[in-house]
Amino acid sequence: MKKFAWLPPVAAIALAGCSSSNPVVDPNAVPEGTILKVALLETTDIHQNILSYDYYGLKADTSLGLERTATLISGARAENPNNVLLDDGDVIQGTLLGDYQALAAPVTCSGTLAVYKVMNALKYDGASMGNHEFNYGLNFLSQITNTDFGLPDVSKAGTCGSPSFPLVLSNVVGAVNQKPIFNPYSIVGKQFTATKPDGSSMSVKLNVGIIGFAPPQIMDWDQKYLAGKVMVNGLQESANKYIPEMRSKGADLVVALSHGGLDASPYSPKMENGSLYLTSTGIDALMLGHSHLIFPKGKEVGAPAIDASLAALPTAQVDSVKGLVNGVPAVMAQSWGRRLGIIQLVLKYQGGKWVVQKDLTNVEARGFKYKDGTTLVDADASIAPLVDTEHKATINYATQPLGTTTDFQMSAYFSLVGDVTAIQIVNQAQIDYVKNFIANSTDATIASYKSIPVISCSAPFKAGRNGPTDFTDVAPNATPAAPFGLQVRNPGDLYLYGNNNLQAVKIKGLDLKNWLETAAKQFAQIDPTLTTEQDLVPSYSTIFNYDVFYADNNALKYQIDVTQAGGKRIVNLTYAGKAVADTDDFIVATNDYRAGGGGNFPGIDGSKTIIKSPDANQAVVSDFLKKQGKVTSTGNGLGQSWSFVKVDTKGPVILRSAPGKLTVAQNLGLSRVKAEGGLDASGFAKYAIDLSK
Repeated sequence: MKKFAWLPPVAAIALAGCSSSNPVVDPNAVPEGTILKVALLETTDIHQNILSYDYYGLKADTSLGLERTATLISGARAENPNNVLLDDGDVIQGTLLGDYQALAAPVTCSGTLAVYKVMNALKYDGASMGNHEFNYGLNFLSQITNTDFGLPDVSKAGTCGSPSFPLVLSNVVGAVNQKPIFNPYSIVGKQFTATKPDGSSMSVKLNVGIIGFAPPQIMDWDQKYLAGKVMVNGLQESANKYIPEMRSKGADLVVALSHGGLDASPYSPKMENGSLYLTSTGIDALMLGHSHLIFPKGKEVGAPAIDASLAALPTAQVDSVKGLVNGVPAVMAQSWGRRLGIIQLVLKYQGGKWVVQKDLTNVEARGFKYKDGTTLVDADASIAPLVDTEHKATINYATQPLGTTTDFQMSAYFSLVGDVTAIQIVNQAQIDYVKNFIANSTDATIASYKSIPVISCSAPFKAGRNGPTDFTDVAPNATPAAPFGLQVRNPGDLYLYGNNNLQAVKIKGLDLKNWLETAAKQFAQIDPTLTTEQDLVPSYSTIFNYDVFYADNNALKYQIDVTQAGGKRIVNLTYAGKAVADTDDFIVATNDYRAGGGGNFPGIDGSKTIIKSPDANQAVVSDFLKKQGKVTSTGNGLGQSWSFVKVDTKGPVILRSAPGKLTVAQNLGLSRVKAEGGLDASGFAKYAIDLSK
């Protein structure tokens, strides 16, 4: 008797060539109508905030930290077994830990950056690059990401420690070869559990395509590292090039990781926040960053109102409650690990492909108090041990003495109502540097500027942008009787951005007035007749654009009339007691970001730059402090160059700042700060401001 090898029924029929009224069925085929639920999880703008810790203040800060986001990630994964964890950039820079690992004791090729250690442990599925990834140069970025950029003079030393997940960036390309320096996109295959129409479960593979975008302004902000090596293409142009390719290679879902916010202005390839225009390129979901905002509005009890800059967008395009941008689900998870973006999608298998059921989409920017608006999530205990060595080394670095004392507190709690204690020393350092640069220059053109007044501007970089704990506060207990010995950490508190280099621009008096007008747009227009509460500074999202000007001996003076519309607020602008004329010449000490056009200040676009220093502003401040030996409130902290035009208001005007700081204003003699009120939904205290003072 002949023996036959056993075959499954379907295979046996096929082998025998027998006909059957029943079609051959692939047991792995996905039936029409099968439902797949997938959660896309987002972090963004972590800025090396791994632990809930403030390296500038040397204290715990439970309002931030990836170690707490990790708890949110665990919870979201438990709720959504089918999930994809992604990051939207600005990971490597932003704290003293970041500067320590890049500048003070650069991580070696054999090492892995602390934040990447944690992201590897959390099993991220992919990430893109933000603008701050470029702050330490292309060689460092190539090394820590273990990526060969294919650029001349940019190389990494062998195979280096790096993220264990794909990194994507589509619009930054080599200046010569026009090829993206990172993979423009990645298609991540994930095995998920779906529900068939009969209610049973089946395993399916979903190909999730991720594509990344960085703001074109990196060419201005980090020109010293990038000029001649790379260039940046527009978001729409890059998306339209690669998304069809992603689809053709099997991407079932396409997720855009756009390190930019939302701007409804007409599209330009140079837009800093052009993410809105990605919604027309065929993406299924949009992850946002860069602006450090919450989108959509938080769902927890007592969640803060949507930021004024987002609330002003056309509601026909942007739904800040549902989290939709032109119908595409979109999320921005604030910054510093303070929130986790969650886009819950429902997909149905129709016509041989997965189709997003838009009416069943849910979007959330989940915060640390998401359960009840009160209870703070605990940190994930597994995270801190991963970076314990780096954490301790950063604290040792931060506490090294500068050799200089201060007899006064330098803070930014009330910098928006006249306090300059955290700004004046920065301006003095910048003026000193530029004056010395001009005086010692052998260049005839530079030397010819010796008779032109040198003034300076700096912003209160840490003044609430990232919440009520985000304020500069150096030497809070310093007094003339008990001066405080300044430490390495303090210049970074005074001047946050270690990547900025000092530059100087030569401008006219009209440029100066326009510059001040643009800075003064940070304030709301106050209506003196209103009896309801008015917020003097409704949004801190661009507080880094509030430039405060200063001249030696307080020779520059100006006032701001907040009852006027933007562009008509600066009055009584004088230098050395004389009204500033439109044709007067000034040299302004600033940073490369501003001098190159950052912030879109009229006429300040790089064309007026006369000095490009190789020195970082933060280092200039540090060196100036060391040179002083001691700084005093009389000489370095009381030069209030600006004030408000006095006005009586019928209703309350408030300034939001950190709670419990009324005595700071009182000690400074800021009589316009009258009283401390209750907290808003973000935890800011409301301080009553009397604009008649």
